[in-house]
Amino acid sequence: MLITTDNNCGKDIEKDFLPDLNLIANKKISDLILEDNPNLLIFPNDLNQTCDKISEEHIFSLDGSILTTGNIMGFVGINNTEITIHSRFAKNNNDYFLHYMLQKVFSINLFDLKHGINNESVFDFLLYMFPFYLKKALRQGLYKEYHKQNYNDSNVRGTIDINRHLRKNIPFIGSIAYRVREHSFDNKITQLIRHTIEFIKQHKYTQGILNLDLETQTFVNQILQVTPSYEYGQRISIVNKNLKPFSHPYYFEYKSLKKICMQILRYEGLKYGKEKDKVYGLLFDGAWLWEEYLNTFLIKCGFNHPQNKSSKGAIYLFKNLIGKRFPDFWKENFILDAKYKRLAGKKAENIDRNDMNQIISYMYVKTAQIGGFICPSDDDEFRAEKTNIGQLNGYDGEVSIWTLSIPQQTSSFFDFCSKMKENEKLMIDILER
Repeated sequence: MLITTDNNCGKDIEKDFLPDLNLIANKKISDLILEDNPNLLIFPNDLNQTCDKISEEHIFSLDGSILTTGNIMGFVGINNTEITIHSRFAKNNNDYFLHYMLQKVFSINLFDLKHGINNESVFDFLLYMFPFYLKKALRQGLYKEYHKQNYNDSNVRGTIDINRHLRKNIPFIGSIAYRVREHSFDNKITQLIRHTIEFIKQHKYTQGILNLDLETQTFVNQILQVTPSYEYGQRISIVNKNLKPFSHPYYFEYKSLKKICMQILRYEGLKYGKEKDKVYGLLFDGAWLWEEYLNTFLIKCGFNHPQNKSSKGAIYLFKNLIGKRFPDFWKENFILDAKYKRLAGKKAENIDRNDMNQIISYMYVKTAQIGGFICPSDDDEFRAEKTNIGQLNGYDGEVSIWTLSIPQQTSSFFDFCSKMKENEKLMIDILER
């Protein structure tokens, strides 16, 4: 097991790790997915969801024995080699920051965390994320598909099955054997979800996550009701029936849910029977996760969080709704750009040219008086602060950096969460001044 951080600027590793790591290194994430690695989960699920082109990124690169990471965090392995990538904004090995962001984004509640981010704790998070994707999928309705059903009664409404009719209904007593192709809620997808629910019920670290809220309980009960043919001994068979990629024009949210279920149910095989040269793991794009985490409390300040994929919340460069753009966060007179990078203390000339040009363009189009960047910091000297960069020529808009400090000296995960909530409140106060 190797442990490093995202954006590590290069780390010298032992040569024994190189043969396996070279199979992953310097490859685009999109290529790794296309190479049939079903046990590799990456968030966001839709690689085109963000403007950061995560599909073009590498999990890490290798130059000789120097391993260099980018914005990707989490856990990944191949053969007998495993690598854990912490957030660089968490100096302790527990990496509470990553766990805290995941907890907030996926609306789960962890009261304690006794381990760091290794493959066991990452698997725990896979279980914790299940209710999130269950709700997203079932909000589209219960999944149904056509099945061939055999009947033997007097209400014929399909194709008569002559052979079965002769076997069952001689001498004739009024029933006719026939086949019908009809929609059924009891199918390979709902059975897969049912097996995952039953697995989670038995897992020692996930007691209660299926009862987090009324909506989760309702959807779990719906799955239990529509899968009367469930049998514990059929788990492997159900998994095998779901090996083919899922694609449906309407039930598209089930694609992510199915992948989560498959990863959960195949975990034991993943752990003890790794396929040669196959990549497995759970990874998160740091920039995406930081942005989605910020949204959990910036929404309380009235900020819009545009969604590029659904084209919601856009601003326009030109009149007549031409030139659609998607700032990370905006409201009347205020533009905020989320940056998962160190910006604290930087002056205008030290900020990336493209980042600066973009925020000024957005501010100009909205005639916003306030704008700038919001970023994390691992400096415990402050908890939340605003640093002015300068006044713009033209209409005098003010560009600033808002910095949220990530606690480093904490006694437990609970202590970390408490301090983060305090820092978030301070940030909200600063933003609303």
